[in-house]
Amino acid sequence: MSTAKPGETPLLAGDRGTVGTAVPARSRGTGLDEVRGTSEGASPPSPPAQDCSIVTRGLTKRFRGGQVAVDDLHLAVPRGSVFGFLGPNGSGKTTTIRMLLGLVTPTSGGCEVLGEELPGGLGAALPRVGAVVEGPAFYPYLSGAANLRRFDAADPAADRRTAPDRIGAALDRVGLSAAAGKRYRAYSLGMRQRLAIAAALLRPRDLLILDEPTNGLDPQGTREVRALVREIAADGTTVFVSSHLLAEVEQMCTHIAVMRTGRLVAQGPLAELRGGAAPRIRIETPDAARAAAVLGRLGLAAVRAGEGEASAEPGEVPTERICAELVGDGVAVRGLAVQRPSLEDVFVRLTGEGFDVDG
Repeated sequence: MSTAKPGETPLLAGDRGTVGTAVPARSRGTGLDEVRGTSEGASPPSPPAQDCSIVTRGLTKRFRGGQVAVDDLHLAVPRGSVFGFLGPNGSGKTTTIRMLLGLVTPTSGGCEVLGEELPGGLGAALPRVGAVVEGPAFYPYLSGAANLRRFDAADPAADRRTAPDRIGAALDRVGLSAAAGKRYRAYSLGMRQRLAIAAALLRPRDLLILDEPTNGLDPQGTREVRALVREIAADGTTVFVSSHLLAEVEQMCTHIAVMRTGRLVAQGPLAELRGGAAPRIRIETPDAARAAAVLGRLGLAAVRAGEGEASAEPGEVPTERICAELVGDGVAVRGLAVQRPSLEDVFVRLTGEGFDVDG
């Protein structure tokens, strides 16, 4: 998270005054009715563009010196989803977000946000978008409510007559009504992140973009932000969450896209992507080698034996038969469980690499 300094404000998109350089127009007539699911690997078909809050086509960003931060990105974010944008640090997530908000100019390709083609549609799209990028930064000596009043006053489209009601509603929505008069410097990390989200929600939004919203938070702060994201999505807002924390995304999101070194590995509904990885049966036993031999004899796939356990993909072999065969062969079974593939398993299956799960 960034450190607050007097005079600084968090990067919040939602009006013309908070965005920087507009992205260049892509050529019209290319059509975004269907967006490719991946740049690498296989994914479920993408939804039609009219059903998406964000669509990119061949979005690419090369920096001076030849570094490619984002390479030929075809992304489709369904309306109403909680969309997890996953990838290790340095995989191009924040650069992509900056291009979507008109803060960075892409080298090639194009995008649509809330049905508006950029850059021509920036003025129409951005008032309907709230974003928190690279962590919150507020005036530490002002209260939460006073900080929000400054944000609201900086929005030329905001109705000053409704400011008190809207600020109160935003604080209530993120659970900070009781701390509205408390100075920002006394806020916990979770409270600071929720205040940044409140600032992004001072006006109704159809799309909320959050860049690493749980980064650096303790477990309690993480739970608070996770619950808030679910509540916002339940109200009909599409939430686009960038993160390198697989476990958090797995608990929060309905859809995911996985980035690696600037390229899209896979995207689609979380359940479908996870369903592509076979479940595994795991046996806790001091006789791991003998257990593995039994699993192999039964025809199970991907048999592995480790210290104190053996595992395999059961396929169509019933769990009760596996247990009976193990016991019948004298294997001491301390525990047996069929485990669903995790998001980490999906990532490893798609890329053959590990992932920074804990941050």
